[in-house]
Amino acid sequence: MHRGKRVKLEDETEGSWKSFAAVRMTAVDDISDSTEVVEMDDVPSQFFVEKHSWDGLRDIIHGSRKYSGMIINKAPHDFQFVQKHDESGPHSHRLYYLGMPYGSRENSLLYSEIPKKIRKEALLVLSWKQMLDHFQATPHHGVYSREEELLRERKRLGVFGITSYDYHAQSGLFLFQASNSLFYCRDGGHNGFIQAAPMKPVEIKTQCSGIRMDPKISPGDPSFIAFINNNDLWVTNIETAEERRLTFCHKGLNNVKEDPKSAGVATFVIQEEFDRFTGYWWSPAAPEDADGGRTLQLLYEEVDESEVEIIHVPSPALEERKADVYRYPRTGSKNPQISLKIAEIRTDPHGKIISAQNKELVLPFTKLFPGVEYIARAGWTKDGKFAWAELLDRSQQKLQLVLLPPALFIAASVDDPQWEELVEAMPEGVQPFIIYEEVTDIWINVHDIFYPFIQTTNDKITFLWVNESQTGFCHLYRITSLLQPGCQQWTREYSPADDDFKCPIEEEVALTNGEWEVLARHGSKIWVNEETKLVYFQGTNDTPLEHHLYVVSYESPGEVVKLTKPGFSHSCSVSQNFDMFISHYSNVSTPPCVHVYKLMGSDSDPLHKEPEFWASMMEATGCPADYVPPEIFSFPASSGFQLYGMLYKPHNLKPGKKHPTILFVYGGPQVQLVNNSYKGVKYLRLNTLASLGYAVVVIDGRGSCQRGLKFEGALKNKMGQVEIEDQVEGLQYVAENYKFIDMSRVAIHGWSYGGFLSLMGLIHRPNIFKVAIAGAPVTVWMAYDTGYTERYMDVPENNQQGYEAGSVALHVDKLPNESTPMRGTASAVLSPESTTRSCYCTSSSSTSDERLLLSQPPLLPPAAVTEYGSPTRLCFLALFLEGVSLQQPQTDLSPNFM
Repeated sequence: MHRGKRVKLEDETEGSWKSFAAVRMTAVDDISDSTEVVEMDDVPSQFFVEKHSWDGLRDIIHGSRKYSGMIINKAPHDFQFVQKHDESGPHSHRLYYLGMPYGSRENSLLYSEIPKKIRKEALLVLSWKQMLDHFQATPHHGVYSREEELLRERKRLGVFGITSYDYHAQSGLFLFQASNSLFYCRDGGHNGFIQAAPMKPVEIKTQCSGIRMDPKISPGDPSFIAFINNNDLWVTNIETAEERRLTFCHKGLNNVKEDPKSAGVATFVIQEEFDRFTGYWWSPAAPEDADGGRTLQLLYEEVDESEVEIIHVPSPALEERKADVYRYPRTGSKNPQISLKIAEIRTDPHGKIISAQNKELVLPFTKLFPGVEYIARAGWTKDGKFAWAELLDRSQQKLQLVLLPPALFIAASVDDPQWEELVEAMPEGVQPFIIYEEVTDIWINVHDIFYPFIQTTNDKITFLWVNESQTGFCHLYRITSLLQPGCQQWTREYSPADDDFKCPIEEEVALTNGEWEVLARHGSKIWVNEETKLVYFQGTNDTPLEHHLYVVSYESPGEVVKLTKPGFSHSCSVSQNFDMFISHYSNVSTPPCVHVYKLMGSDSDPLHKEPEFWASMMEATGCPADYVPPEIFSFPASSGFQLYGMLYKPHNLKPGKKHPTILFVYGGPQVQLVNNSYKGVKYLRLNTLASLGYAVVVIDGRGSCQRGLKFEGALKNKMGQVEIEDQVEGLQYVAENYKFIDMSRVAIHGWSYGGFLSLMGLIHRPNIFKVAIAGAPVTVWMAYDTGYTERYMDVPENNQQGYEAGSVALHVDKLPNESTPMRGTASAVLSPESTTRSCYCTSSSSTSDERLLLSQPPLLPPAAVTEYGSPTRLCFLALFLEGVSLQQPQTDLSPNFM
């Protein structure tokens, strides 16, 4: 028998998975004397799922969604601690955050007061207080501009209202986008705190036509805010109402072909595949001139997409146009041309803009940094002495971390007659500094961890960084690089050699190590206490199934101390003075709760301060009546890795009966499905399937994240060729150890990469999978975008075999005749050639040719498509796993319904 392990608790009571929250998780043998299933002489009979009408299935789905709607997106997030200095006052901090107040359907800006003292015998639940008075943040009738819709899709935003805000601590200024406009309000800072009544936010008036996006406060002078309008960069002084357009890249034409340039805007690929949603960055410095005026600077990315292919995406939701038009760089084709520039503003003592000019690099970006294809991240050092950027080559196997002195930018292009005069006026020794370089033969996962310390001497810089390539696991390092100016003579003909700007590494010290990961992607943060020389971070040191908050000394690294409760997975935020943290945590049995902890102990040993529960922001709600937590298991795979999975047992499990089984799959990079967090919201539908009598299996095979680069990198150049074997091996393990799994009735189902693998499973292992339900699958990798596809598959000319083996469309002859494609809302991620936004339901045993196509017709809400599609998928499962044909209602939802 293929033996494995079931993740279980030390003090778990028999039959109880509610105790999963109690103590530390351990791995125990799944098959023991007391739990082994006795083999029966007779072959177990098949269990058939109870017959339901289509309307009955719809009602079941509505019931589960009603619970999800009660708790989804309700938790507070985007926390900002502000310390209070009133010694006689009862509160130590005011805590700002975004949340959804009781009875509201949209996010708003809220705050809570954290008391200095608590009664330990009582649970203190902090009240959520509204900052804004009767303010509707969602646009009228929920209608967003096209730019907002695309950004919401790329950020995967499902909430309405205020979805982000910018905050300036010294002035207490809050800035946010809402109701198709920009607003600000003030609380804290030198203005003091509001006491009771909510305030009315101030709308920032404008002469701009169209939506203003991506607003940010100038850190050096909070009277100035910047924003993007119609693909150009603008600023406004909120005190004087002066507004100024800084860049003139975009012509304002309603024609993608004739208007390819933008300034300060992240391109589609950068947003979608690199998680960078902005294209400009304020300098934190705003030095005063002798006359009291200031100089403000913004670093921005300028993009020219004139060589990027234009595609037309059919959109039935558009009444006047028949298709949306986009620039879409397909793998192997041209990417946008990119550059970094600086916009510089000079003001008088009253904040009036005296001048504004744009400065370019002394030589073209492509000449200074040959081979660079992507600007993955950018910003400024804390003192504004340098701008910085993370630069990636096209293969995404070489990363350079570069410092750019503002003096390297001049107010003339290389073709300008004034260029030579401006170059001669540049300070001596001004050049780019490549302070770190990372190279791998797999790929580089772009991260968000870079913490530069303020320089103590001009000839070196120390910073905190994470590196995944050195050990194969993402770990923290303290690095010191020597800034040694070269002897460059800036001429038009100058072409830098490979090492011209590369700085020697004086010291590189690992702060963490081992076969686990520091969390660094998808907006992860670290919190650095320069006074105690400690860095707080989140990671998987205890188990790859849980995220925890840890602390380590960056001056004398050694012991890594865990601060969060075991047996849960946490997402944390640390206060600015490092005396408190907030954790949003859950496990498979316990819905999310949000708690505030205070770090208590001696200041002489800050590393070992103990977290003490202080207050609750949100308590866990009750689970649905029919919710049964999935069982987490693990097993040694033939690949040499230990793989983790989840099993949803059928709720009406009958001894001696075999149940139809659904394998829910994602399987691609950047995602982890199996972990010790609550599954009763996003994946509640899997519990619904189990309640109907299906067994549901989820497995994280090679390619998924949080297991190291070697584990994830198994997909390199062969997506779709290794994942299915891990999934099948996991299914076989489950079937050997849980006798209710019916391997003769197995469906595979997933969305996006999981949809792709669902089709590949049916193509390559029809002996295992009888039904596939594939949502939004990529069917031709040749037609997918550059940033994602080339990271994992290289360019097509270097990996023709891999592209052919991994493209569903080239193996379509192996798919069955019968399929049910259901298309939902249009996706801005997928080109029409790579896939449609569809859900294909297909059976390996079909003999007829029946097709159902559900498209979103004009003005049909996405919820209506979902309402029809979910019961339809269940009907399909019943038909091909159960042999039960259900009468579906006639509908005129779509003109394409057949």
